[in-house]
Amino acid sequence: MTAILTLNAGSSSIKFGIYDTAPEPDLLMSGQVENLGPLARLELAGQSPAEIGPADHETAMAVILEAAGPVLAGRRVAGVGHRIVHGGKSFGAPMLLTPETLAQLRTLVPLAPLHQPQNLAAVAASQAAFPDAVQVGCFDTGFHKGHPFVNDAFALPRKFYDEGVRRYGFHGLSYDYITGVLRRDWPALAAGRVVIAHLGNGASMCAVQGGHSVGSSMGFSALDGLPMGTRCGQLDPGVLLYLMDQGLGRDEIARMLYHDSGLKGLSGISHDMRTLLRSDDPRAGEAIDYYVFRIRRELGAMAAVLGGLDGVVFTGGIGENAAPVRARVIEGMGFLGLDLDPAANDASATRIGTGATEILVIPTDEERVIARAVAAELAG
Repeated sequence: MTAILTLNAGSSSIKFGIYDTAPEPDLLMSGQVENLGPLARLELAGQSPAEIGPADHETAMAVILEAAGPVLAGRRVAGVGHRIVHGGKSFGAPMLLTPETLAQLRTLVPLAPLHQPQNLAAVAASQAAFPDAVQVGCFDTGFHKGHPFVNDAFALPRKFYDEGVRRYGFHGLSYDYITGVLRRDWPALAAGRVVIAHLGNGASMCAVQGGHSVGSSMGFSALDGLPMGTRCGQLDPGVLLYLMDQGLGRDEIARMLYHDSGLKGLSGISHDMRTLLRSDDPRAGEAIDYYVFRIRRELGAMAAVLGGLDGVVFTGGIGENAAPVRARVIEGMGFLGLDLDPAANDASATRIGTGATEILVIPTDEERVIARAVAAELAG
């Protein structure tokens, strides 16, 4: 028997899945090592979390392979699929990770320094563990390729656009999965104008028309757009010039923007929305206020990009589970046809709207998108 392993290495977690190799892969096991750092924990579907203590991405990979041992017993891992955050100008569709491809992907590390090194480290670890397996990369930027020029470009000298300084957009695997669910279960909505809000430790929003991305809140890097767990979101570049004038170096600024900003920086308490929602500290409330404000602002902008709005989909860890955040985002949005059913929202039902514009909560499944790509490669 054979199996597919998927690895989704993010900035603070590594998610994994084990699937059979049928045309539509069936999930055999899933889990993640989350909260990477001094207090990491292993979460396996259907089991209570297990504290594993200090862990970085390398340690987490070893923990995952050990946990997967019983399920993989008697199965040969025929293919491993990887989430690769940045595909740059060249990479869109899933592809085999050859030495030449990996060399090109390493040149993109400066575009996604928080993610790309971890993604590529996971590839190296899986190559060592499963040397005969097919390795397939799936690109988070791929869903957004083909954007209109006005969404891709910055108002900088044109040579920089030609060199690749442009908006790429991210969370493409999540948007790919959600649009697939819409085509299957909500075909009329899938053909229309939808804003998908992927809200988690990383957060972004995407304007989708007829199943295709026409606008994204994220830009050149995974820092832009909405505030996130530890990342700043949209920022006036003049702030960076000011900080440099005050003597902060490149590494200090990068550390602040990627690791010490967002919900964590605003609250001074935590990057975790669950913790902030439970807190009575005024700073926690202010951080949530800012987070909600920026989502609402981006929702209005995306509706303008689309020329109207037929539906909104919440997904991601916060989008799927934080009913108070969803309620505050939708409050007062009746002018866009958005009205909330409070009981359905509190229950995190699939359909939580009562107005002319649909409001849905759909759990995302980036790993399944990756598994499908590997299965397609194995099928030839």
